Amino acid sequence: MSLSVQLGLLLSLATALASVVGFLYKHRGAQQAPEVDWKRPLHSTIVLFRSGWYTLGILVALGGWFFHVGALALAPITLVQSVIAGGLVFLTVVADKLFGHRVSRREWIGVALMAAGLAFLAATMEGAGDDAHSDYATATLLIYVGGLSLAGTLAAVVGGRLGGGSRGASAYALSAGLLWAASDTSIKAVSNHLDDDGFLLTVLHPLSLVILVASLAGLLVSAKSLQLGDAVPVIAVTSAAANLTTIAAGPIVFGEPMPGSPLGIAVRLLAFGLVVVAAALTPPPAAAPALEPTVTEASARV
Repeated sequence: MSLSVQLGLLLSLATALASVVGFLYKHRGAQQAPEVDWKRPLHSTIVLFRSGWYTLGILVALGGWFFHVGALALAPITLVQSVIAGGLVFLTVVADKLFGHRVSRREWIGVALMAAGLAFLAATMEGAGDDAHSDYATATLLIYVGGLSLAGTLAAVVGGRLGGGSRGASAYALSAGLLWAASDTSIKAVSNHLDDDGFLLTVLHPLSLVILVASLAGLLVSAKSLQLGDAVPVIAVTSAAANLTTIAAGPIVFGEPMPGSPLGIAVRLLAFGLVVVAAALTPPPAAAPALEPTVTEASARV
């Protein structure tokens, strides 16, 4: 494994920890903010940022995003996402020990199995650690990213129809994960142009607009999911959706090698089996408790 790939994997681990901490701070802030209004997305975003906890979560997540960009530029997307997925085990520990969330035994087991299953996918990638694997066919990339964006949008629509409660929270969490997967896949593709085009032209690449739109849309949808559900299951659904579909982009979009041996195939099947079992064990996001009305809100009702 080359030194650059090893550095990319270290950045992936830092990404995983920053993502979990940022998520939990955003959950705390989103719970205190007025509910996201899809008819006024800009206003809802501004209101969210009035929460100090939410803003802190965004800053931590932004640091993790820069780590992620660096990791994707240095290492294969499958290995990067597998390390980040394995880092999902940070979620239950940090939520329980540092943020005071009550984490059930099913959530501990479900998140651990999900992290293990996603991380095992890295063991089935033969020769993927030799270089960054950033080459892609434009048509394949557009179809894949477009499909993720469409699926993420449809999941958000379904979440809106389901309304509040655990099912709506799950749909929004799934939507955010798919939209961020579209962004992450595009980041990996854009990194292929850095050497030839330089930083400025790479930033002006059309895919950069896809990255911006998908990231911001995912941010608002994720805030909605965090308002509707408990932290651990919501974050687990979002992370699983993002990681699983981004890992799949490795062989589908960027030509990363698939396992050729029976053992490699067996490990991959085991990995997907663990993810399925984890999804079954992890309880759906319970509806978040209603917040007590503020003095201003109470006065307005009088």
